[in-house]
Amino acid sequence: MSRRVSIEPLTVEAFAPYGDVLDARGEADKIINAGQCGRYHDRATIDVSEQTGGRVGISIFHATLRALPYTLDLIERHPEGSQAFIPMSADPFLVIVADAPDATPKAFVTNGAQGINFHRGTWHGVLTPLAGNGLFAVVDRIGETPNLEEHVFDAPWIIS
Repeated sequence: MSRRVSIEPLTVEAFAPYGDVLDARGEADKIINAGQCGRYHDRATIDVSEQTGGRVGISIFHATLRALPYTLDLIERHPEGSQAFIPMSADPFLVIVADAPDATPKAFVTNGAQGINFHRGTWHGVLTPLAGNGLFAVVDRIGETPNLEEHVFDAPWIIS
């Protein structure tokens, strides 16, 4: 038996309980580089647990393209640090979050020019690019202690 979740557009307000939306809409906060560059300043807080050590790192992920409807059978979270995904192409990707493993997930789709930063400890689906090359810059905690918890659903969710 599967359960259904509808996708909604990714907005700052709807995503706020789970993390930050990284985008460059509207006027830039600052104009730099002799007037040639708009800086959209401080769009996310990188949160790394001080208790377990570690540091902030930047990695590149190359994820397999997915299609809709998407079967969600696993969610994960990172209790030791936030995790930001910044697409390296102007293509939409699916962002799935949940308040807890037994809660109904929420699904958002980016507009192709947005990235996201999951708050530390937020349950979320795996990286799910819907088009493009599947390349993402990822900013997250690098350290020796475990920073991944996974939950497999007894019955999958269908995201459409």
